[in-house]
Amino acid sequence: MQTYDLEADGLRGLNAALHAQSSETNQTHWEIVNPRGSHAIAVGLDAPIEVNVKGSTGYYCGGMNKQATVHVYGSAGPGVAENMMSGTVVIDGDASQYAGATGNGGTLVIKGNASSRCGISMKGIDIVVHGNVGHMSAFMGQSGNLVVCGDAGEALGDSIYEARLFVRGSVKSLGADCVEKEMRPEHLDLLRDLLERGGCDAKPEEFKRYGSARQLYNFKVDNAY
Repeated sequence: MQTYDLEADGLRGLNAALHAQSSETNQTHWEIVNPRGSHAIAVGLDAPIEVNVKGSTGYYCGGMNKQATVHVYGSAGPGVAENMMSGTVVIDGDASQYAGATGNGGTLVIKGNASSRCGISMKGIDIVVHGNVGHMSAFMGQSGNLVVCGDAGEALGDSIYEARLFVRGSVKSLGADCVEKEMRPEHLDLLRDLLERGGCDAKPEEFKRYGSARQLYNFKVDNAY
């Protein structure tokens, strides 16, 4: 276990040390103490390492992650796991705005609530939220899955493409071109796997599925006036 005191040794040194790791490293477990809400902790990682952050973080923790597992034992500021490619990011507390934005792959687990625009422009990431999500979540979601075990705010899935949304609680309103869809056996199987990966004990049958009505895909001249 490599222990790094962020308050004493600074963010630049931390990220430099983490970036120096490779697939052949033997320094596979890192513990970050005294994060004190610092921004950009553990960004741009590209090695199969485990990074445990003992406290809450600021902006963009775990952003652009590849291969690594980043576990925040606290809450996370805006943009956690932004543009993640692979690996896993786990937040024990709440996440602020645009968690998982533009994520291309990997899994983001938020054990508390997520604020507005969770999963905005998601492009393949899987996001599992144990609590609620705020307004405009999955806005322009292109692919991937957003699982919400609580409630969803206004304009869920606005201008959505082909991302799949699963919500167990209530939805305040659906955004443009987002509709409730049939929950078929393959969706139940997919959701069961996502819930297991996210550490949720909810049953897939308790959820509703939402997705694109596919009415915004093509230009309609009547909409130009």
